[in-house]
Amino acid sequence: MKESSVGPSRRPNEADTRRASKADQVYTEIKEAILSGELEPGAAIDKIALCGKLGMSRFPVTTAIHRLAYEKLVTIEPQHGSFVARISAAHVQEWMLLRCAIEVEIAGEAAFKMPETLGADLARNMRYQQAAVDASDVDGFYRLDVEFHRLIVNALGYAYAAEILDELHSHLERVRRLLLTPPGRLPITLAQHKSIVDALTQGNRAAAQAAMRLHLEDTTDMFRKVVAQRPDLISA
Repeated sequence: MKESSVGPSRRPNEADTRRASKADQVYTEIKEAILSGELEPGAAIDKIALCGKLGMSRFPVTTAIHRLAYEKLVTIEPQHGSFVARISAAHVQEWMLLRCAIEVEIAGEAAFKMPETLGADLARNMRYQQAAVDASDVDGFYRLDVEFHRLIVNALGYAYAAEILDELHSHLERVRRLLLTPPGRLPITLAQHKSIVDALTQGNRAAAQAAMRLHLEDTTDMFRKVVAQRPDLISA
């Protein structure tokens, strides 16, 4: 019998697992700092400082940064360093256009069909949103905002639409969180969500579509204001 030329597969040892775990930890920490705005677009990522802060060698830090570069959240400039990627205005406006087109139609379908559990789920979500607004909890409100939109599409069982919207969400997360930070923005977003819920519970298809469109177009307008006010955060 001919002996295989391929050797036995190498099983990861404990050291490999520890290195992977450390790289995941660094990746999660840097990514959250980027998405939350703690690290602004264009900010330098200090590998040496990260190593000291996390008590790690350069390997897991470098691995994490390359992973974030693959996700286009970090840019690596040879001989210069690693930087938080600036937000692409063109990409964001295209992603927002796609999101609006899909979610407006979904809002209309949800009002027409109004799945039995959706009303109660949205009412609960809205109570939590109000509590987050009262506490000026931007991070908490953001999570509830994401859930609010997901509840509507998931209630319809539209798996493909949900998949597309999740992909758009991953691209827009940094922007959506940024747009909730200006003073007074949370109550405005809450009021827009309430208008959507009112139209859905009334079964008014046209009103649900109009309310969703107003909400998402207002978000796009807010982004255009950020582009004008903070060009240092934006790339073409």
